[in-house]
Amino acid sequence: MPTPHTHLADLHERILAWFDREARDLPWRRDTSPWSVMVSEFMLQQTPVSRVLPVFEAWMSRWPTPAALAAEPSGDAVRAWGRLGYPRRALRLHAAAVAIVERHDGEVPSDREALLALPGVGDYTASAVASFAFEQAHPVLDTNVRRVFARIIEGVEFPADAVTAAERRIAADLMPEHDAHRWAAATMELGAVVCTAKSPRCGACPVSDLCRWHLAGHPAHDGPPRRGQAWAGTDRQVRGRLMAVLRESDRPVPKAALDAVWADAVQRERCLDSLLDDGLVDLTTDGLFSLPS
Repeated sequence: MPTPHTHLADLHERILAWFDREARDLPWRRDTSPWSVMVSEFMLQQTPVSRVLPVFEAWMSRWPTPAALAAEPSGDAVRAWGRLGYPRRALRLHAAAVAIVERHDGEVPSDREALLALPGVGDYTASAVASFAFEQAHPVLDTNVRRVFARIIEGVEFPADAVTAAERRIAADLMPEHDAHRWAAATMELGAVVCTAKSPRCGACPVSDLCRWHLAGHPAHDGPPRRGQAWAGTDRQVRGRLMAVLRESDRPVPKAALDAVWADAVQRERCLDSLLDDGLVDLTTDGLFSLPS
């Protein structure tokens, strides 16, 4: 593990000043209420901001509180999720809303342990909500933050596939005494728009002269090959097409409507079975298929 960064105060000052100048105007930054932050964090998992924005704004207009979402069927949440991908997130967000109503009188809890106990809320999401909505000091380690810290502090191009104990210690050591929530947002933004995975813009980075990876001449990743996310022909694509049929219909559909969207019957049936198992699709008593009620 590397020694603590010798320019920590400078690192904080420059990155926070850069964030004040350059931060994107995003709706969950204007409205940092706990529900707004929670919805944004569920939607932003493995999904670009550009795709999330219209769905987030429509969602918050329709369901401005956990109680509003909990009062409607989970299938409505799946339909409103649209083409964001990974639609199980919609089911989990709906389940979290129900739990918030039942356990916390409709208010998103501020306690990190209580957040972790909600359906669909893991370590990252709990830390993000506690940090951004309640201004608590927690390391917030998403993909962008991890990449920023790997390059600046460890001098490597990419972090490990999964968060390590060493990364958690580094993140904790780097947190400023004050404004830890702004630091979390600033380092996340830096990774999203400057210190990107494929085309880092080191010339626009406020701390490039403090970055060990940059100073070392950008050494190439020395570790297991990084796998891209394939789409064409995968079960994810098939599941997406089946879900699209159900989202676009206001009534249950016959099996033939689902059969028409993918020629490979074996793969199609496997994917339909997985959607039924995940609770994303219901089979009615008369043999029709629908979103969950």
